Amino acid sequence: MQVIGLCRFSYPAIGGFQVEHDTLDERIAYLYAPKRLEERFRFFETITLPGIRAQSDPEFTFLIVIGDSLPDIHRQRLDALVADIPQAKVLVYAPGEHRRMMQKAINTHRLPSHEPCLQFRLDDDDAVAFTYVEKLRDAARDVAPLLRTYRHVAIDFNQGYIARPGADGIAAMPIQMPYWTPALALMLRPDVRASVMNFSHGKLYKAMPTITLTGEDMMLRGFNGFNDSRLKKTAKPADLTPLSANEELLFQMTYGIDCDHVRRVFSAPV
Repeated sequence: MQVIGLCRFSYPAIGGFQVEHDTLDERIAYLYAPKRLEERFRFFETITLPGIRAQSDPEFTFLIVIGDSLPDIHRQRLDALVADIPQAKVLVYAPGEHRRMMQKAINTHRLPSHEPCLQFRLDDDDAVAFTYVEKLRDAARDVAPLLRTYRHVAIDFNQGYIARPGADGIAAMPIQMPYWTPALALMLRPDVRASVMNFSHGKLYKAMPTITLTGEDMMLRGFNGFNDSRLKKTAKPADLTPLSANEELLFQMTYGIDCDHVRRVFSAPV
């Protein structure tokens, strides 16, 4: 089965944000503000990419969607970060309607096949365990018979952490949360052209069968000042505590996240 992951790296979509802006220019100015963009790069480098780089099953594609207005200096930095990840492909698009553009990005890279397609989305401050693609394929084989009746099935790994990196390392808390975007995937029949981005992740259970797998840390949700969901007034606080030495080792063994690297990157001047 083909596996495709998609990450929007400050792509100025029309729609797709919980915190809205009145104009496209305002959205671009917000997304590319130096302080925000620097934070996104630091999260992407230290949190998101290590697990992608170290996947135990290397047979997948990781699409990174950026806007055509991203300044060259930032595009060069992004290219340098993913240069050693053969699965990563940076796609450049003009601003467009969010779901339509993300569906286009994914479907452009789907291969002709009689097998289902597995698709996941990953924000640029989140992470998956380095066994994610392998475990996703295993789970998909187990539940593939459901596609005889249904067009798509959601596979949800619900266990992991909320984590906030910084100059002192990582503060985190363990979680078990259903239908959060990290480590949540869709298995789609070969004839279905909808994508994982065509559905609201929190409402997947209303649209298709869902399978929830727990008992193993598989996802990590990054916590920062520019989380789209955290800017809402209804956002709940998270009780994060600094990782112990053993927990830092757990993060490295599970997600490939090196807390010494985190400290170095986040200690650098902005």
